[in-house]
This record gives sequence, C-alpha cells and structure tokens, in this order.
Amino acid sequence: MYDHIGLRVADLDAATRFYTAVLAPLGFVLCSSGDGYAGFGPKGEPALWLHLHEGRKADGVHIAFRAKDHDAVKAFHSEGLRSGGRDNGGAGPRRDYSPTYYAAFLIDPDGNNVEAVCV
Repeated sequence: MYDHIGLRVADLDAATRFYTAVLAPLGFVLCSSGDGYAGFGPKGEPALWLHLHEGRKADGVHIAFRAKDHDAVKAFHSEGLRSGGRDNGGAGPRRDYSPTYYAAFLIDPDGNNVEAVCV
C-alpha cells in the first residue's frame, strides 16, 4: 500500500497528457496542477504526483495501477500508445505471474514502465 508516489519528469505537459489519457480508463483524474507539478488520483485525492525536473534523467521506475476489468486494461494500453507511450507488452493474460493476472505495459515519455493490471 502507498499513500502517494512522486515521479520526476522532463516535460510536464507531455507527462500530464500521457497520464491523463492512461489513467482515465482506470477511473483516475487530474486532481491538482500548478507551476511544475500535477497530481492524479480519485477525484480530490491525488496519489500520483509528477514534478518537473530539469537535470540528469532519473532511472525509470515501475508502477502498476489496478484496473476494474479487462476492458479498462485494454483502454489503458491503447490510450497510452495514442498519448506518447511506447508498447512494453499489450493487454493480455500473464499466466506466468498468476492464473488470473491480466495486464498491459507501457513506457511513459520519461522511460518509466507503467502497468494496468486486473487480477
């Protein structure tokens, strides 16, 4: 469990467009934004924070978002591709993870591996 996660991003506008698109099918929205930051989560409860960071590019991280069903996982992946993400594994079962694991993976504009999963 986590309360919130912060990611450093090189282009806040590009990252905000990407996360707005991929998180919408999962039920999350842009809750807060300002000079150099944006926060996403359930309405009024930002839990993913993007912070503009100019400097050395950080190593990528992996974040998995829970999806309500397979259709949400598929929409996450397709919206991500349309919004500047790169494919890192299309929507489908991942039986090597568990018998009911269904996920999709994207690389965001800053090189982070983001996943939507329905188990």
